[in-house]
Amino acid sequence: MIREITIGQYYPADSVIHRLDPRVKIVCTLLFLISLFVQNSLSGYVIATLFLVFVIRASKVPFRFIVKGLKAIILLLMFTVVMNLFLTKEGAVLLHFWIFTITENGLRISVFMAIRLIYLIIGSSLMTLTTTPNALTDGIESLLRPLNRFRVPVHEVAMIMSIALRFIPILLEETDKIMKAQIARGADLESGNMIQRTKAMVPILVPLFVSAFRRANDLALAMEARCYCGGEGRTKMKPLVYKRQDYAAYVIVVAYVVLAFVAGRFAPLHIWIF
Repeated sequence: MIREITIGQYYPADSVIHRLDPRVKIVCTLLFLISLFVQNSLSGYVIATLFLVFVIRASKVPFRFIVKGLKAIILLLMFTVVMNLFLTKEGAVLLHFWIFTITENGLRISVFMAIRLIYLIIGSSLMTLTTTPNALTDGIESLLRPLNRFRVPVHEVAMIMSIALRFIPILLEETDKIMKAQIARGADLESGNMIQRTKAMVPILVPLFVSAFRRANDLALAMEARCYCGGEGRTKMKPLVYKRQDYAAYVIVVAYVVLAFVAGRFAPLHIWIF
């Protein structure tokens, strides 16, 4: 499962999505995520699905590679679905067994919540898969630049976020190596109850934290050796400039959000397709 997390990784490809300005991808991703929570009907999610399929095909990122990231949230997804399915008591009763009751509203809410979580992970993964960490840093810094008037260290905040995203795949790879090394030494990480499994994780967490602090120290020394002193007075080798395709992307995403909002709010809720 460690290798299945795709958030924070970059997939190199020559696509329209890869060539977009990072500011466009950040804003459009936020708009897409917001659109998932402002609709409450099947027609709205159909539009969101078609839009997501269009973006995935345009990004040229293999669908299997994107879906891999969903394996890491299976437990959270199942927990969310079960809680909404059995704890929602409003609506017509569809099934009643012992102390468990499934209602029409509970089924609808659980399905919609599962779709929201899946699309949220896919949308966030697409942004990081098609944007390099350096470009992501520049995009965040540019979008947050107005906060400089309020003495907010925008450059430092963007740098921290970029380093955190960049460290995710590195730490996951390090965790995988440590787990394999411990298993080769005879460690049992899968059998036993929850307490025994938790105790078995100690030989993994200790070297992982040591490795993380070592990498952080090496990074700090490297930045100091290159005379890094924050964002004050810094210039850009490749400044961000909006192009025609960036404006077109904004128009497409805004049109999608409006269409999804209208369909999600005003379409009938009783339409179901299974």
